[in-house]
Amino acid sequence: MNDLDDDTQPVQRRRGIFLLPNLFTTGTLFGGFYAIIAATQGRFGMAAIGIFVAMLTDMLDGRVARLTHTESDFGIQYDSLADLVAFGLASGLVAYMYSLYSLTELSETLGKLGWLAAFFYAAAAALRLARFNISRGGETESKVFIGLPSPAAAGLLVGFVWVGSDYDASGASLVVPVFVFTVAAGLLMVSNVRYESFKHLNLGERVPFTYILIVLAALVLIMLNPPRVLFCGFLLYAVSGPVQAVWAWRRKS
Repeated sequence: MNDLDDDTQPVQRRRGIFLLPNLFTTGTLFGGFYAIIAATQGRFGMAAIGIFVAMLTDMLDGRVARLTHTESDFGIQYDSLADLVAFGLASGLVAYMYSLYSLTELSETLGKLGWLAAFFYAAAAALRLARFNISRGGETESKVFIGLPSPAAAGLLVGFVWVGSDYDASGASLVVPVFVFTVAAGLLMVSNVRYESFKHLNLGERVPFTYILIVLAALVLIMLNPPRVLFCGFLLYAVSGPVQAVWAWRRKS
């Protein structure tokens, strides 16, 4: 027979990608790239805004993909790469260019500690994202995050830089707290500390009217002073994991 059986014919894969969710992911990548450009020009307030805009688009791409049923393996990998650029490399470089570079003026050894701290933060973000990818869809990661999520770590680190820049404080004068936040954020990302994921919140369900008031109050607070409010919010979230871990350990003891 000249004709091949249907079973022997190769299966054609569908080509192309879903446009809408990947546009938001591209927005995350753009925000991180813009933050690097702004930091090289000494515009650290704008660099921080770029990172926070990247957080917004990163939050939207996954939700849009789920709502429109356009989730794909390509989107998952693209999202991780964009997150690494925005919340790993870009955030670490912003911290270094704003403050950590000043350690080179004190001594050569301290200067190396400065860029090594920034590298440690970026590497920790990469490890955190890799660990999240292999556990994606698991029962644990669907309820809580194991380790501080990379967007929250970037919010903590870049949020502090934004506060310092908003007060026209020189990076050299804040080098100690920036160094501490850089290392601490990296350690929390690769730790086993559990954080609330808030994935149980379903935006399509009915909620009490007070929830709307809480959201409005949060928006008003952010608009009053975005740098301080956002930094304090991410600081509280970063601290919540260790506090809950200590509380659980004490209850067991």
